Amino acid sequence: MAYSLVSKKSGRTYYLHSKDVTLKNTGKVQTIYYFAPDVRAEAIDAIPEGYKVDENPRTGLPYLRKG
Repeated sequence: MAYSLVSKKSGRTYYLHSKDVTLKNTGKVQTIYYFAPDVRAEAIDAIPEGYKVDENPRTGLPYLRKG
């Protein structure tokens, strides 16, 4: 089951996803985390260790931040 969050501002449900991307300049592989309004193949079940969920007060979109 994908980690989900309901936006306080819009009331929409968002699901947490992760994806490994290769950086163009260095060629290093980095994991990115993002929220989407639907469940996709990259959906993950929990918040990664060391991160917490916050919400943009203007748009209501959730995001992860370290801390």
